[in-house]
Amino acid sequence: MVRIVITFILISLTLHFVYAQKSGLKGTIIDANTRETLVGVNVIIDSISGVSSDIRGNYSLDLDPGRYEVIFKYVGYHTEQRTITINFGDVRTLNIELSQMPIELDMAVVTAGKFEQRLSDVTVSMEIIKPAFIENTNTTNIESAVKQMPGCDVLDGQASIRGGSGYNYGAGSRVLVLVDDLPILTADVGEVKWNFLPVENIEQVEILKGASSALYGSSALNGIINVRTSYPDNEPQTKFTLFSGIYLKPSRKELAWWWDTNPLFSGFSFSDSRKLNNIDIVSGANVFSNAGYREDNFEERARLNFAFRHRPEKTEGFSYGFNTNIQWQYTSDFFIWQDADSGAFLQKPEVITPTKGFRFNIDPWASFYDNRQNRHSLRTRFYKVQNRFEENPDKNNGSDLYYGEYRFHKVFKNNLNWTLGMMGLYGVTNAELYGDHYNSNIAIFTQFDYKFFSRLSASVGLRWERYTLDNTDEESSPVVRAGLNYQVAGYTFIRASYGQGYRFPSIAEKYTATSLGSVNIFPNPDLKPETGWTSELGIKQGIKISEWNGYVDIAAYWTEYTDMMEFTFGVWPADPSQEPTLDDIGFKSLNVGNSRITGIDLNLTGTGTLAGIPLTLFAGYTYMNPVDLSNDILENNILKYRYKHSVKGDAAFDFNKISTGISFIYNSFMERIDEAFEEPILGQEIFPGLKDYRIENNKGFVAVDFRVSYQFTASAKLALIVKNIFNKEYMGRPGDIQPPRNVTLQFVVKF
Repeated sequence: MVRIVITFILISLTLHFVYAQKSGLKGTIIDANTRETLVGVNVIIDSISGVSSDIRGNYSLDLDPGRYEVIFKYVGYHTEQRTITINFGDVRTLNIELSQMPIELDMAVVTAGKFEQRLSDVTVSMEIIKPAFIENTNTTNIESAVKQMPGCDVLDGQASIRGGSGYNYGAGSRVLVLVDDLPILTADVGEVKWNFLPVENIEQVEILKGASSALYGSSALNGIINVRTSYPDNEPQTKFTLFSGIYLKPSRKELAWWWDTNPLFSGFSFSDSRKLNNIDIVSGANVFSNAGYREDNFEERARLNFAFRHRPEKTEGFSYGFNTNIQWQYTSDFFIWQDADSGAFLQKPEVITPTKGFRFNIDPWASFYDNRQNRHSLRTRFYKVQNRFEENPDKNNGSDLYYGEYRFHKVFKNNLNWTLGMMGLYGVTNAELYGDHYNSNIAIFTQFDYKFFSRLSASVGLRWERYTLDNTDEESSPVVRAGLNYQVAGYTFIRASYGQGYRFPSIAEKYTATSLGSVNIFPNPDLKPETGWTSELGIKQGIKISEWNGYVDIAAYWTEYTDMMEFTFGVWPADPSQEPTLDDIGFKSLNVGNSRITGIDLNLTGTGTLAGIPLTLFAGYTYMNPVDLSNDILENNILKYRYKHSVKGDAAFDFNKISTGISFIYNSFMERIDEAFEEPILGQEIFPGLKDYRIENNKGFVAVDFRVSYQFTASAKLALIVKNIFNKEYMGRPGDIQPPRNVTLQFVVKF
């Protein structure tokens, strides 16, 4: 009996000892390239349960003894899978390095939901501009890269997505341009200074098509262009780019009869990024000089930028820093030609306006992951713009913009992402051109993104915003957006979305009173905000051919605007009781009524090796039917300054040390412009010869660029870039003939 009791006690103690020892799995997950820890990596056990890595990249699981399949999944990275065996009392350590995913569908994007998600899970159409394309095409201004994207256009500085905008004489924008998620539109005119954006330090540019005001507010009526700057990889990198180019004679030799020599352009850029323990530093510089192919249409600028990020060791999950950019420039724009023949590259003397400009922004920010892995971020921006017109001081203007945004992001265990935020904006304008004003915005927004059954992604967002201009309140009603994305098969995704948008009129649209030669601009203080919505139905199909992967995307879209703002030609006497004169004839921004734009977007994107040759490709066709619902004349109801058909693309090939590439753009004929520009008497005064020119050139245009480069060493490359290689003559807005054939020699060194 005693022996039985002792045996029982020994067995009990043994079992207690065995089961008291916890079995499990733990480890740290890092980026294989940067060596940074990754927050929020999904660690999945046997496809049933799991955890996420914490703010230090650590994970820990209590497991019973046994054999397990462990999956590590993270947005934009290769999925890793391990088979492990856990013994009694065994706590295994499994550290994982994840590599970024080259597959196009798995690219990480942030613009759609203000948090990182896979491109394939997004519920709206997006385009991505990669830094390699910017470098290879010697892009000196992001505007030219955006023009190359399918469904996108920039008409004399004003961006348009799927025909959502036309030409508004430089005032206001229906596309909200961001740098690192913060607006970069000026406080007074509501325009983007394209040459101010730091092309030498870009991670990628994300273009979101369709109304996005629920997350981003006013001016996101037609879409978003988000320029995301980069931070250092694990290895420091320094890059120098030096280039010089020349404009060749246009196909019509009489256009350049005034050239003594062929005009030149040249530039230099520098960037450096490196890690110093827990500090990241990025610096850059850019100098550009362009004599211009048209009379008194030149550009000279110099820019410096700097970014700093610190992650203190003593405060887990906390980081802070700032980005800054400063630019000086001396430019002269081209607006009205002298005539359509030998004077097409010559300006009317009264519109020549040399301008000295200064731009500066600084963006302090802070981010913190709390002990529940919720992310709190505070981002701020001060943005200053000054323009001085040497020969026309009555046009001097400047503005200061103060912006702040707090954002809270929580990831729940059931695949629910919740974003909550609030923003405040204050703008001060001092201008001879349209007076002194101040404006302010306050807003609160939220969005929920949820993934059902690992296949169905749903997104719902809501925003309320209040706008004030000179103590006059213009209150927006709440706006919503919603979207669904269903993964039908392994690489087949169907999506549907609906989004509302709005835009408050800019100070320039309301109060500008000036003239450009024979074109008069009149103020309209009673201008009201415009509103609208966009819906789309699309399918994205992943494709893989040998080692080449990509996707085909087809989307049908429908956009409508209410109280659409447009500059409208008419007679606008200051005193209606007086007989009007020629000084009372011109353009005024009005709420012209309603409009509808429908169409189809078809895109092909991919990268990899095809038939043994590395190939990177994107191409797209966009059809749009832009209808002016306020126009009673059915045969002339197309919206102004739109192309019904557009085909764009770029293909890059690598052959050992030689790389080649070709870019192309086809736009159909711009069927409708302001009728005043083609009117027999007044039109001849404003734009001499424009009507006959458009009749003779009514077939649209094709522009083709070609490039070739040779990689001397791993760090040095020499490239020859020929733009408009067939020397086609084509026009953007009226009177704006685009550059003739030009050749650039580019030298790039990286180390």
